[in-house]
Amino acid sequence: MRCSVKRAVAVLVVLGGGIGSVAGGAVSCSPADEPTPPVVQRTEAAFRPGAAGIGDPDFPTDGNGGYDVAHYDLDIAYTPATKRLVGVATVKASATQGLSSFNLDLAGLEVRQVTVGDARASFSRQGDELTVRPAKPIPSGNEFTVKVSYDGVPNPAKDMGNLGTFGFIPTSDGAFVASEPNGSKTWFPANDHPADKATYDFTITVPAGLTALANGEMVGRPKTSGGKTTFRWRERHPMATYLATATLGKFELRRGTSAGGIPTLAATDPHYKNGLDQLYKSSAELTDHWATVFGPYPFSSTGGVIDNHLAGYALENQTKPMYGGFRPDQLIMAHELAHQWFGNSLTIWRWKDLWLNEGFATYAEWLYTEHKGTKTAEQYFTDYHSRPVDDPMWSYPPGRPKPDDLFNQSVYIRGAMMLHALRKEIGDETFFKLLKTWAADHRYGHVTTDQFITLSERLSGKNLKPLFDTWLYQPHRPA
Repeated sequence: MRCSVKRAVAVLVVLGGGIGSVAGGAVSCSPADEPTPPVVQRTEAAFRPGAAGIGDPDFPTDGNGGYDVAHYDLDIAYTPATKRLVGVATVKASATQGLSSFNLDLAGLEVRQVTVGDARASFSRQGDELTVRPAKPIPSGNEFTVKVSYDGVPNPAKDMGNLGTFGFIPTSDGAFVASEPNGSKTWFPANDHPADKATYDFTITVPAGLTALANGEMVGRPKTSGGKTTFRWRERHPMATYLATATLGKFELRRGTSAGGIPTLAATDPHYKNGLDQLYKSSAELTDHWATVFGPYPFSSTGGVIDNHLAGYALENQTKPMYGGFRPDQLIMAHELAHQWFGNSLTIWRWKDLWLNEGFATYAEWLYTEHKGTKTAEQYFTDYHSRPVDDPMWSYPPGRPKPDDLFNQSVYIRGAMMLHALRKEIGDETFFKLLKTWAADHRYGHVTTDQFITLSERLSGKNLKPLFDTWLYQPHRPA
């Protein structure tokens, strides 16, 4: 007999239809003329809990580690009279580490049951963290499906330093759903951070007579039975959680196709029905226009929604910007539709780079008035630069937004000024080539400021780091 020591190695195996982990690490003996058979043992060392945050230092509890979501299938029913939501969220993901447990973000609401694959999973709650412990650990690289059944009265998020009230917001006839920066957890369990994008299916059931709107395109026709109507929507392009919507209530609709061939849907609360045609027309025209400036439209439909809820803001929900309680003018629509490229298709990896969303969308406003011949981007730039040196905007570097004041005007205005300073430095030909290249190179992906600086320098052949540093990171008015 020959005896040998086998080096410890972790191996993944399937055991009885479930997933397990084994390792070699023992002494084995076999006849000298026979190969030594592997020794298979289960080990827990390959598995550990997924992190309770995705790793954004500014929002340490947002998102979760250990897995990547591919798809959300959200089946919800909402009754405005009672404000009660009943939901089943089916989340398809893949493990990026061996998982003994993992977290989903969910604020409030009562969790009734959780399954992973076909097996019941145990779970616990602490704050906005739902910790799931599957019956069998999940090996790194494996795909898995978790299904969460839940219900309750959604409680919208409140953060007066940012957008005020956001998330799933009950209204008199339904709900206004706009979730930036981290309000999606108020209505479905999620990896609630823009670093983890996924595709979506929505099944939304509401009392007959109401309309449910979500991202992407409607799948089939609404079906009514027993006094309830069910709408199905599908967004087949990757989307950050904060861009997901399930806005519902009484709406007037107009459907069609833009001159450029993009399906367009406009919806308004009856209170704003006089603005329906303008919302439809402007959404279609602006989407077509931006496609000539930024490159092909990244999604399969466009449009907008005006709800009779005084949110005090608009949000660029993917394919359907939301306007909360007002008729948007051309500039606001230009801003939100520019986000479909910058923010939605190209999504920031960390919130510290928010200027890549808001600075670009604000500069789009300037480009639009320049296109219309009413005011040039240079005039905007000069007007803002004439603000006194002690204006609070100058002390707030837009390249490093504060977590409790993400949406400070500096992120918007100084972010746009950064782009105009860059345009003047590298010239129009290179600048507009840069915009299209940036949108094309990172289509449906994630972006950082460093990547934008690198591309700007590559296309221009110039050292632009001092320019970016001056406009993005210095707490004073640039000369």
